[in-house]
Amino acid sequence: MCGLAGVMMKNGAPVDPAVLERLRVALGHRGPDGSGVLRRDDIGLVHTRLAIVDLVTGDQPLCNAAGVAAIANGEIYNAPELRAALPGWPFGTTSDCEPILPLYERDGADFCRDLRGMYAIALHDPATGQLFLARDPFGIKPLYYAETATCFAFASEAEALIEAGLVPAAEDSAKRNELLQLKYITGTATIFPGIHRVLPGETLTLAGGGIATRQHRPALPAGTGRAPRAMSEAEALRRFERVMGDSLAVHLRMDTPWRLYFSGGIDSAVLLTLARQVSATPVQALTIGYEGAARVDESHRALRIAAASGVACERVEMAAADFWRFAPRIAAAIDDPCTDPAVLPTYMLAVATRAAGAKVALCGEGADEQFAGYARYRRALLPAFLRRRKSRRGVFDRIPGAPRLAGWDAGILAVEARETAARHSRLATLLAIDNAEWLPNNLLIKLDRCLMAVGIEGRTPFLDREVIAFADSLPDRLRARFRHGKVLLRDWLAKANPAAEPYAKKRGFGVPVGAWMAPRQADLARLVACQPGIARVFTPEQVGAVFARLEEDAQPAWSLLFYALWHSHHLLGLPADGDIAAVLAEAGR
Repeated sequence: MCGLAGVMMKNGAPVDPAVLERLRVALGHRGPDGSGVLRRDDIGLVHTRLAIVDLVTGDQPLCNAAGVAAIANGEIYNAPELRAALPGWPFGTTSDCEPILPLYERDGADFCRDLRGMYAIALHDPATGQLFLARDPFGIKPLYYAETATCFAFASEAEALIEAGLVPAAEDSAKRNELLQLKYITGTATIFPGIHRVLPGETLTLAGGGIATRQHRPALPAGTGRAPRAMSEAEALRRFERVMGDSLAVHLRMDTPWRLYFSGGIDSAVLLTLARQVSATPVQALTIGYEGAARVDESHRALRIAAASGVACERVEMAAADFWRFAPRIAAAIDDPCTDPAVLPTYMLAVATRAAGAKVALCGEGADEQFAGYARYRRALLPAFLRRRKSRRGVFDRIPGAPRLAGWDAGILAVEARETAARHSRLATLLAIDNAEWLPNNLLIKLDRCLMAVGIEGRTPFLDREVIAFADSLPDRLRARFRHGKVLLRDWLAKANPAAEPYAKKRGFGVPVGAWMAPRQADLARLVACQPGIARVFTPEQVGAVFARLEEDAQPAWSLLFYALWHSHHLLGLPADGDIAAVLAEAGR
């Protein structure tokens, strides 16, 4: 897990080393264990390293005898198998990323085809002058780019391109509207004009400072839309244990301490149960609870399940004071913004992981989107005439008198139309939509930025190519039924670890943001309304109406507060080291 960046100049102009240094500094938090810079006339590559595998010889860039250079952010879990399949290659390190070089020598631009893992990769071939950028099929690792009048630049974080002086700090109002209403931003464009995402599963070939070709290999290809093959539940349970156990085993290939993030829910209980079987070291877990918020605090249940399973679990407590102190820092860390309140506990867990001396967190992201965990998936099983037909509503559509935020749903509606035409069932369509947008552009951005802000790597065993292929082969009835989602996972846990209470009602990862904001509701509304980014969209009366509904629905108020903090740092350039009130007061001056 690292940070990467680089520049390809146009017209053969030399790279400015000062730009590379600014990129290196901007990504320092992603790689606190070292850095490397390669400069070749019109090409510059930058790497900052968080050492997880091969702590001694794994520095980057990695180069072969022909001068092909590669930098990567991520982990290649099948590196040992790839090395064994390339017996003639003179490997010089034990880095999991070094097999990328012989794979390029063998497969050219298709060098990612056999990689099993999470990655963003940049590879330069001096013989052809081409630069390749590639991102894993699930979008676990981020990669952004910008094309300017003088160069093509890329980085692990959009903010690095701005801090390096390559792109100005500006805002796309249409994408802002999408963020506020949808909670995240869809597609390739970001909220920053001129900065784009490399899509999950995409490989770009660059020449002469511009994109020459694009190759796309998504995690869930549209295919023919045929239904999965018939499968008994007994067979599915056997295959699930084998596939998921193998995923855990390869995800635990590392040379540093790790922690399991354990909520006590189905996803983390599966990881805990299998990790006990395959881990060479005792499993240690972290869970989070909330001071004075028993209604959404499931940490004590998680502690009970962990103890019954023979796993040591530490409880991390988040209080209102932590919310006021850390929210500005979190908004500053999430340069590609999403307004999921789960950013708050995710950041707190990352801080606790670092304090425990670990560098890796094992996380359950992706399980809901592969095995149908959300209630909306169960509703998709209803006959068409029983489904409530309603148009998509945004976060602020429920607020009387809220401003109309034009065009916010164009991106997600386009994805829905595309996936509806390609899938065999309503459930398969919803899963594909969430895998294409909600997962990479909300959940995985949240995980990456919150953990990397303090130098922690997040690993997601449910987002493994073998697990995805297995889940996609399941009939709908083994993913969701009218009473429960994640049917197969629950039924497996019932036998493998009944202490996990697999049929208990899912409560989700609730965060008491409303309770934290309520005591200072009027003051918060005033500060948010005065923030320049908010004031361009909402009147003080509209902001007041949003905060007046805190007890009924906290998401709109949190969306406004997060956006106000995000705008203050990323567009106004204000520091994020004060508390919420101090940051917003400075922004409103």
